[in-house]
Amino acid sequence: MEQDWTAVGDALRARLDELGMTMTDLATKSGVSLTTVRELVHVLNTRRRQPRTLASLSAALGWPGEHLGSVLRGRPTSEPSGFGSLASVHSELQDLRQRVEALERAVRRTD
Repeated sequence: MEQDWTAVGDALRARLDELGMTMTDLATKSGVSLTTVRELVHVLNTRRRQPRTLASLSAALGWPGEHLGSVLRGRPTSEPSGFGSLASVHSELQDLRQRVEALERAVRRTD
């Protein structure tokens, strides 16, 4: 079966840019090692990956779990209308919550 790792890297880079995430953010949010994220984004190592790796990355980026696997196999993916924007809002909300919690902890330490 033909696997298009370049398409996976392109999709990851585009989504990271769209969401304003770093590779470190993605690694943390997905539970996938930063080394693996870098390899996939930069198409450095196209060894076989566990399906759960791509599923975890997809979910962390607000996509359906099978999204990156479909990209890898060259199959079109379909997202419900507005899915991308809703995922972006959800991701931003989570980021804001984490920042507010960090600020609250910092304020408590200075009191």
